[in-house]
This record gives sequence, C-alpha cells and structure tokens, in this order.
Amino acid sequence: MRGLLAVLTAIALVPLFLVVYYLLHKGLGAWSGRFFTTDPNGNFLGYPGGIRSAILGTLEIVALATAISVPVGIGVALWLTEYGKGSRFASVVRYFVDVMTGVPSIVFGLFVYVVLVLGHIGGGFTGWKGSIALALLMAPIVIRSSEVVLLLVPGSLREAALALGAPRWRVITRVVLPTSLSGLVTGSLLAIARGAGETAPLLFTAFGVYAATADVTQPMNALPLQIFGDIKSPQNALVTRAWGAALTLVVMILLLNLVARFASRRSRLT
Repeated sequence: MRGLLAVLTAIALVPLFLVVYYLLHKGLGAWSGRFFTTDPNGNFLGYPGGIRSAILGTLEIVALATAISVPVGIGVALWLTEYGKGSRFASVVRYFVDVMTGVPSIVFGLFVYVVLVLGHIGGGFTGWKGSIALALLMAPIVIRSSEVVLLLVPGSLREAALALGAPRWRVITRVVLPTSLSGLVTGSLLAIARGAGETAPLLFTAFGVYAATADVTQPMNALPLQIFGDIKSPQNALVTRAWGAALTLVVMILLLNLVARFASRRSRLT
C-alpha cells in the first residue's frame, strides 16, 4: 500500500512538475532588466517592450480589490460567528456564500460589465471596475476561511471577557480578532492569490492598455491580460514575453502562498 500510494502521489505531481518546467524553460529566457522596467510598445519589429505596466496594474487592481473584499469578508464572518450563529438568515447567507464560491470568474466580469461598463457608471473600461469584479470573486473565499478561523477561537475566552462586563464589540476587537489574526491573514492572502491570477473578469472591465498608470479611473494593464494578449500573437517575441509574464505571475502568487503558509504555521505555534 505504501508503494501504491507513492506511485499515485508521483502521478499527481507529474502535471505540476511539467508546468513548472515549461514555465522555467520558456519564461526565464525573457527575464532581463528592461523586461521589468519597460512597458509594451506595440512594435511589430524589434524589441516589443517589457511588462512594467502589467505588474503595476496587477498590484494596483489587486490592492484595491483587497481593500474592498477583506474588510467586508471579515465583517460578514464576524456577524455569522458572533451574532447570526445558527439563525435562519445566517444559514441563507452561508448558502449564498457557498454558491458565490463556485461561480465561474467570468460571470463576475460579465456582471460588472453589464452594470457598470454598459451602464456608463464612472466611465467605460477602468481599473477600479476590474477591482470590483475581483472583489466579488475574493469575498466568498475571505468569508468562508475567516468564519472557520473565528470558530476556532475558544468560547471560554469570549465568556470570560463577557463575565468581566466587557460589551460584545469590545470582546470582538480585544479578544476574538487578536486571537485569530494569523488565520485571518492566511485566508486573506489565499484570496489575494486567487484574484491575482484571474483573467476573465479583467477582460470585461479593465480592458488593458500598454502604458503604465496609477489612475484606477482609466483602463489598466495586468499580467493576466498581458499573457492572454501575447500568447495569441504569431510573433515569437510576444509569445516569449507571455511566458516571461506567466512565470512572473506564478512567482508573485508563490510568494503570497509562502507568506500565507508562514502565517498559518505561526498561528499553530501560538
């Protein structure tokens, strides 16, 4: 049985090793100083430019999506664990959160496209609308992971604080949140890693432009958009840039997951 399990584990790891191998084999050749410091220039001949605008756009869009989804997600999780608990309305909220977790990402992009882009709310394609789409995708992950972490806080800690006369809001801010902080950070980082790699919501919202910009009210570039656009090109230089951008995105998500694992380990140790 040990041998059988080892074989099955090896078979399961084969696709992962192949993906990593192809990314390293095809992506490392694109990495250079100017690859990370120049923007795509649209040149058909010569050097097509780097991915600076895509990296900056990804960081800005995901940062805004995080600022929206993480507070809302943790707030909903706190209500479910501290106030809603086993009520009928809390069960309905959990049901819809589970449904949203399984909704394809393109549906969120189409929803924002129909409501905000076609509705001309705040202009046409903009970076903040991409953040809204990613926030809708990330929020259910934050809610479910935060609820699980908050339920792990011993009830005796809450009861002891309430017995001392502390109001419920102070128990939450001084006892529950500090105790579960590492787990909340872990769940939030996993949601960020999920949102950073999504392409479909950004196709209908941020649209993608070559120039780097910090204005989220304008169309913005992002790594998933850059990869999607370059990989379809017949030019070898653009295909190489797509592989380099894919490797960059994987490294960014890997770093986020390492931070999440470190925070999770620290949570278990404490």
